[in-house]
Amino acid sequence: MAIIMTLAFSSWVALINNFSKEAAEFTGREIGILQSLREVPGFLAFTAVLLLAVIKEQRFVLLSLLVTGLGVFLTGFFPSVVGLYFTTVLMSIGFHYFDTINQSLTLQWIDKQKAPLFMGRVMAVKAGASILVFGSLWLMLEYWSFSYVIIYAVFGGLATLLAVVVWMSFPQYPAKIEQHTHLFMRKSYWLYYALTFLSGARRQIFMVFAGFLLVERFAYSAASIALLFLVNYIFTLFLAPKIGKLIGVIGERKALTIEYLGLAIVFASYAFVDSPVWAAGLYVIDHFFFAFSIAIKTYFQKIARPQDIASTAAVSFTINHIAAVLLPVLLGFVWLYSNALVFIIGAGMAIVSLGLSQLIPRNPRLGFESRLIKSYA
Repeated sequence: MAIIMTLAFSSWVALINNFSKEAAEFTGREIGILQSLREVPGFLAFTAVLLLAVIKEQRFVLLSLLVTGLGVFLTGFFPSVVGLYFTTVLMSIGFHYFDTINQSLTLQWIDKQKAPLFMGRVMAVKAGASILVFGSLWLMLEYWSFSYVIIYAVFGGLATLLAVVVWMSFPQYPAKIEQHTHLFMRKSYWLYYALTFLSGARRQIFMVFAGFLLVERFAYSAASIALLFLVNYIFTLFLAPKIGKLIGVIGERKALTIEYLGLAIVFASYAFVDSPVWAAGLYVIDHFFFAFSIAIKTYFQKIARPQDIASTAAVSFTINHIAAVLLPVLLGFVWLYSNALVFIIGAGMAIVSLGLSQLIPRNPRLGFESRLIKSYA
């Protein structure tokens, strides 16, 4: 499933800045609106837990893969502002439901001690698939001159086909613990909710504005962006399992300290970069820190009641996307005034996240969720 989602989403995200600018003449305002619309299904991810009353998690996650593939397949056929908004939302519905249920299943099925290394390995598998996608995109664009329509149809169609194959090939695995199918928020999970919220804000600045900076300010072509993504995932392929193993050794607090210190420096550097080479270097370093976000998930796995995982995964995705829905539009207007200010705001968010991460206990567990309060009634 990780490979299939990567085939669909990586091809979409690698081309969307160039495709939107060339085919629909997007500015920072339109790309901000598009990315906010893309995050609306993530904001509504809490509805996933309600649907679990009528569909099993494993079927749900595969259905989400099918919808994602279809959305990517259709993208190239609608080269207009409204058309791109529509196909983006369709793709995003599948993507965000998949992410929600996939996280829930992973935390349920994988042992707590093995989870950081396992997630690192899955990230490496995604990186391997991404290398295949971005390498193919570079050849398609640079040497074969394929159109955006053909490229989106190829990768979206392949993802859809493979999702059907997986649906038909794998058995239904029984649930270890029956999950709650109603919504709730627990006071004891407050630190996890806060870190998740800020993680969504940080991700948007990278996803939306770091890439758009390369295209708008430094005139990177679609082929160059694909090549840059290729470099990113080569690093991830080799480093993600090692980072996962490192998190298992040093713990979540130290891992997140490394991430947020690094992000504060990277975002501050984005604000003042004036070289296309340095901008590309920052982009690669920024992407490297994504692997450390595994620590937020493993922190939650350690403090969570087993029956809470599915519902809390859905709620946390909504929390993550509150910032994701609002920030692209708001910062899109800030972008028109000052590119640098967008990244300075991002550096500020990283510093706030750094402060919160220091509240994670050395050995988090149920009843000892933060360094402020050891247990809850």
